[in-house]
Amino acid sequence: MEKLKLRYLTKEDESAHADFIKEMLDSDGKMIPTAVEFDESDGSFSRWLERTNNEAKGIDVTQNRVPASVLFLFRQGDKKILGAVNIRYKLNDFLLKYSGNIGYGIAPSQRRKGYASIMLSMTLDICRDLKLEKVLISCNKDNIGSARTIQKNGGILENEFTDDKGIVRQRYWIKL
Repeated sequence: MEKLKLRYLTKEDESAHADFIKEMLDSDGKMIPTAVEFDESDGSFSRWLERTNNEAKGIDVTQNRVPASVLFLFRQGDKKILGAVNIRYKLNDFLLKYSGNIGYGIAPSQRRKGYASIMLSMTLDICRDLKLEKVLISCNKDNIGSARTIQKNGGILENEFTDDKGIVRQRYWIKL
């Protein structure tokens, strides 16, 4: 398989970021991980970039958020984003109950090519470097591909629950 790189975005990646968001929203109608979308009221990529870079350093983390990194998967030498991952360095009550340390998504045109499993494996290496001992990842029960990706990377199902939208979710722990 080609060489892949998981990295932070730079100002030069603005159009690739916009293309990734458009592809996700046009296909699924939602963005996963949600951290990829702008929270900024002006919709500014540069403000989003500044905020996410600060959150990765634990600077100016707003209430109900935790220090976290948003990284993107690229083929080496290519400008197209294949996928994205949000690594949360710690869990608050909401993340512990509903989401977890890691949220990830693959561009619809790049799915079923093994990128999710590779990206999750690379993410787990980053989590080890962060000295995390275990990570929590959740997915919708009907997302069989995501469940298999998590299991392939050592995920052990802890439980299932129904969220406030009536969706059955699964919670997996991976020991690092």
